Amino acid sequence: MADPKLADPKLADPKLAELRDSMADFTVQTAKHTNPPISSTPLRPPSEQQSKDRASKRLSSESNGTSEGGAGSRTPVEITALEESFRRFAIHGDTRATGKDMHGKNWSKLCKDCGVIDGKTVTLTDVDIVFTKVKKKSCRTITFDEFKAAVGELASKRFKEKTGEEAEGEVFRMIEGKKPVIKGVTRAVASPTVSRLTDTTKFTGSHKERFDESGRGKGKAGRVDMVDTSGYVAGYKHLGSYEKKVTKPTGPPGAGHSGGGPPGAGPPGAGPPRAGPPGAKPV
Repeated sequence: MADPKLADPKLADPKLAELRDSMADFTVQTAKHTNPPISSTPLRPPSEQQSKDRASKRLSSESNGTSEGGAGSRTPVEITALEESFRRFAIHGDTRATGKDMHGKNWSKLCKDCGVIDGKTVTLTDVDIVFTKVKKKSCRTITFDEFKAAVGELASKRFKEKTGEEAEGEVFRMIEGKKPVIKGVTRAVASPTVSRLTDTTKFTGSHKERFDESGRGKGKAGRVDMVDTSGYVAGYKHLGSYEKKVTKPTGPPGAGHSGGGPPGAGPPGAGPPRAGPPGAKPV
């Protein structure tokens, strides 16, 4: 039964009328969008095994360059042996390199270590020209696609007797599975000019005083005038000989006497000293 106050327009309040219209619209909208009943059963949290499976699946998708449910999920990206070699040479000698692009220095090393440069049909100059040709003008590196284009350019010069695809395949096989060759430390080449400039026997003036007769440096004594405080004149050759002469050997009494008798006694087995004439000293 309707409220008489709401039915009577005289007693109706404008605010109440507006509230009544809003409630009527809400009822109509609710009737149109009726949701199915929600089950009272609580949702179970995912188990630990399901979480591990999802994490491993996500990591596998990221490593293959695909996304779960994405367009790339049907055709996962596989790293070929050629691309692996490209990445190895791209990061060689550069700790900040990502392996996605390659500098000209590493490109030349790849061609040299993999045997693409033979010194006749393909030289180091040809490698530099092809690198400049395939790279973008504003870049100093080449991508993997530009790398394959550069290899195709060199393949046509390296194997002239074969078709383009066959020559390109031959060069690809030369690069696949290879890694940078690390050589030992470069030894210095003996040069006559360097030998002459480092020969201490030919030094003159103050430079000669800095080295001894064997060629070794004297250190501070060769650079600074050292004051001699020994008390001897310059050029004196018998330094320390006086101390050796006046210094007596130290030791227990009778250390210089041979035999077991007292000092002044003769050698062992000898008799007493013979008496001489009066006033003569005993022998």
